[in-house]
Amino acid sequence: MTETSPIATAQILRTLHIVTWGCQMNVYDSARMADVLRPLGYRAVDTPDADMVILNTCHIRERASEKLFSELGRLRAVKDARGGAMTIAVAGCVAQAEGAEILARAPYVDVVVGSQAYHRLPALIAEVEAKRRAVVDTDFPAEQKFDHLPAQQASQGPIAFLAIQEGCDKFCTFCVVPYTRGAEQSRPAAAILAEAKRLVAGGAREIALLGQNVNAWHGDGLDGRTWPLARLLAELADIPGLARLRYTTSHPRDMDAALIAAHHDNPKLMPFLHLPVQSGSDAILQAMNRRHGVDLFRRIVADLRAARPDIALSSDFIVGFPGETDADFAATMHLVRETGFALAYSFKYSPRPGTPAAESPDQVPESLKNSRLQELQAVLREQQHDFNRAQIGRRFDVLFTGPGRHPGQMAGRSPYLQPVIVNTASLVPGTIHPVTIASANPNSLMATLNQEQIAA
Repeated sequence: MTETSPIATAQILRTLHIVTWGCQMNVYDSARMADVLRPLGYRAVDTPDADMVILNTCHIRERASEKLFSELGRLRAVKDARGGAMTIAVAGCVAQAEGAEILARAPYVDVVVGSQAYHRLPALIAEVEAKRRAVVDTDFPAEQKFDHLPAQQASQGPIAFLAIQEGCDKFCTFCVVPYTRGAEQSRPAAAILAEAKRLVAGGAREIALLGQNVNAWHGDGLDGRTWPLARLLAELADIPGLARLRYTTSHPRDMDAALIAAHHDNPKLMPFLHLPVQSGSDAILQAMNRRHGVDLFRRIVADLRAARPDIALSSDFIVGFPGETDADFAATMHLVRETGFALAYSFKYSPRPGTPAAESPDQVPESLKNSRLQELQAVLREQQHDFNRAQIGRRFDVLFTGPGRHPGQMAGRSPYLQPVIVNTASLVPGTIHPVTIASANPNSLMATLNQEQIAA
């Protein structure tokens, strides 16, 4: 008798609910998990009252474990109400770091699967159903998961994400990514281009390339040579129907001259870049093991603005890192005011178990972290508001993605990734139209369609 796979034996439709926390890489992974499970008959639903619920976790944010177990407690009640007829899976970085602990604290969880093993979900579910016991898979397999994901993907809509690089070799002293995502790996250009073409065929007009250190990508090129990211972006720009390109998240150490030049040479590369600096103090950057100094960041910013004068920048900041003095914090504030950011994400330092910084004796008092974060965020919010207000009266193209929050509106994204709203419901999602910005809110822009568009 021939053995059949769990995919081949799927006969009935089952419901799937995925909760995603954290970065865009997790958003991408959640979409691919749904793709992996679709041949088994799973269809996505918006309610946790489902046949299978996956919690795709992030270990970067504060209290990640507490958030997970709180959500698991709520899911246990739903599972009990269904008479146990629910498969609960925990995926992502918390699963990778704390697999055994999750089952010890929440024995009603059925599957714990790490960031590099979710392509094995069909086999893991089959094992749970056959053996009636929980399974854990947090290995770092020798083969890349991308090689085992199905070619068929659900449409992500006009804006799509595409993972090209994963893992990190930098070992910042505050970060768990090297331990939960593993060493840096770059997908081959051929696989990336094939996936990009499928996304465009599915309706994508903009693709954002993803990676923990996306600009560290150096993959096998179509010509047999190793390509840098700038070369890949040039090849992607030739895909018919693809109008816009972005990449995130970058590391200053990997911003080479060719990539900076691409912001001038590649018209499909949007004038917006997320470039985390974390601190404006060289002493703190050294303690973080960031492998770059403030002067390098300044030079990169100057070179980017010379290559693309209209480029806007966003960044990440951590305040209250162990050993941070008043002078260190003042240096961060100086760098923020000197650079000017269209958007920024800022956090107070919180220890991650197993990271070197968590063992530092120079922890900053919580009250001081809070006051520094409030001071920094006040300046960053004002810079964001200033940038948005500076768009009033400007004309640029907007990629429209769907209905706005209110009836009769359409929403889209500016070249700078800002939400843009127009008071019309007649536009087709995935189309790009010129608008003039009429007013600015803290987090979005209101616009009018240009007259030639209205006439058309």
